[in-house]
Amino acid sequence: MSSSPSQSQPNAGPIKAVIFDYMGTCLDWHGAVTLGLPDTIPAYQRSPLALAWRQQYFRESERRVSKGSPVEDVDTTLKRALDHVLHQDTHCRTLAIHFDARSAEEAIQSWHRQRAWAEVPAALKALRGLGCEVYVHANGSTRLQIDNTRAAGLNDGTFDLLMSSQLLGEYLPNPRAYERALELIKLRPEQVVKVAAHAYDIRGAKKAGMKTVYVKRWTDDIDVDKEEAGKEFDAVLDDMSRLPEVIARLQGCE
Repeated sequence: MSSSPSQSQPNAGPIKAVIFDYMGTCLDWHGAVTLGLPDTIPAYQRSPLALAWRQQYFRESERRVSKGSPVEDVDTTLKRALDHVLHQDTHCRTLAIHFDARSAEEAIQSWHRQRAWAEVPAALKALRGLGCEVYVHANGSTRLQIDNTRAAGLNDGTFDLLMSSQLLGEYLPNPRAYERALELIKLRPEQVVKVAAHAYDIRGAKKAGMKTVYVKRWTDDIDVDKEEAGKEFDAVLDDMSRLPEVIARLQGCE
């Protein structure tokens, strides 16, 4: 595991809340989705399809952000992304024969059955010991967040609030998405740390004035130079095992 030194001195006041991206950062979307693909797809083709689907989902979302489109249900975005990958991606379109309407819907629903990465529950619990409020703030639907919180066993009061783009009416990384989240929890940006496996998200959080922690998940930011991106943020981690001590440092407790 690695942790970069803070890029700024954590002396602006106490950290009161930690806000998390969800899929990829806290949750293993890849494990759920590869299991949810049709059984007839060979094992060696399942991960590449899942990764291509994920990347196309980001492209679809980025397109909506750039056009200023209203937030849509995440299942709609996922369906459009899957259709694109199966019919236009040169590496995956041969797999379209494995899908019909029923199997496509089952694959989409697999995004609602994500489990937490192994170290995440303990790390989130430890943040409570530091006196931090803990939130989810991520693109997607409220239904998706509720379903995944249950599937991951994190529906025991782990989070103070689940904030989806659907709920807030704004996609990340729109500046207004961060503003709306801060308005709801009534905290100043310097009192908040954003934790994410997506550089675009925590760049937005940094611009909003939050502290930032970048988690380098192998499933995410696959087209990003993570070592270079990590230099922009207050801390970089390989997973969340050391997140509590990083937050304690940002609080000025170490």
